[in-house]
Amino acid sequence: MSYHHFTIDERESILVYRTQGLNFSQIAKLLHRHPSSISREWKRHLKEGNYSPSHAQESYHMAKSHCGRKRMLEIDHNLSNTVKHLFLDYQWSPEEIEGRLRLEYGKTVISYQTIYRAIYRGHFDDNSLSHGARGVIRKLRHRGKTRHTKGYVENRGKISISRTIHERPEDANNRTRIGDWEADTVAGVTGKACLVTLVDRKSRYLLCEKVAKKDSISVKQAIIHMLKDSRPKTITPDRGKEFSRHEEISKALNDVQFYFPEPHQPWQRGTNENINGLLREYFPKKQDLTEIKPSLIRDKALILNQRPRKCLNWKSPFEVYFDISLHLT
Repeated sequence: MSYHHFTIDERESILVYRTQGLNFSQIAKLLHRHPSSISREWKRHLKEGNYSPSHAQESYHMAKSHCGRKRMLEIDHNLSNTVKHLFLDYQWSPEEIEGRLRLEYGKTVISYQTIYRAIYRGHFDDNSLSHGARGVIRKLRHRGKTRHTKGYVENRGKISISRTIHERPEDANNRTRIGDWEADTVAGVTGKACLVTLVDRKSRYLLCEKVAKKDSISVKQAIIHMLKDSRPKTITPDRGKEFSRHEEISKALNDVQFYFPEPHQPWQRGTNENINGLLREYFPKKQDLTEIKPSLIRDKALILNQRPRKCLNWKSPFEVYFDISLHLT
């Protein structure tokens, strides 16, 4: 049974029954309350031997006005500005904000539930946001969507593969080392520029580069350019035709081995798929990427690489990849 605070009528009844000589158990039966609740109420508000229902009610309202986590961001303006900055400017989720603050300060500063409540009641809204857009609520990422509709059939061409993902070393599968990369592309307008993405499995560190066209030559050159100084250990791409030159990439990168997932099973490369979804917040589907400056792509990649991750114990990919500590809040 859920707990309900005493009303002014109940408090007046308690005073009347006590003056009539009733004990707490008898009053509890009359008010359908637990005897300990009556006892606590009486003792909590007993002043100099007298119980005042009106003073007890005032005390209750005063305490209520100062309690509740929903007031935290209204009281602590510095914390409110920090949360707003991380949520709106860097697209950190409420849980990422909570976890990173706890990591840096050694204690829970604010819960993600409190942040969600603040978002939904419009705490971070301002006049620059249109009323029809539901304020900053629209900045929350939508989850639970399927990647393709039911009955979707893959129509991309088939490529010859060297090794399957089932042959990939256990160190890569278990994420115990740096240098095991997942590869994919993020398309813009069909036939035009796209992004080539590489994500390190252990650190979730992102490398991203724009190419003029989604073809095997452009993708090959981008991967070689991004990994030439990092000594990669394995690469796991999808089975798109843009990765058909994987043997040439392997030779250019000290015979790094490619491991391909099963057809139609993107979850076998879930790390890269997830990061691509985050990139889509900055580069939506059907957007022409041709005029996007490389500096903007680098800036957005850095934002993602400095975003704390729950799977990394609230460290950022940048910190794990380079084995350093940053102050991000």
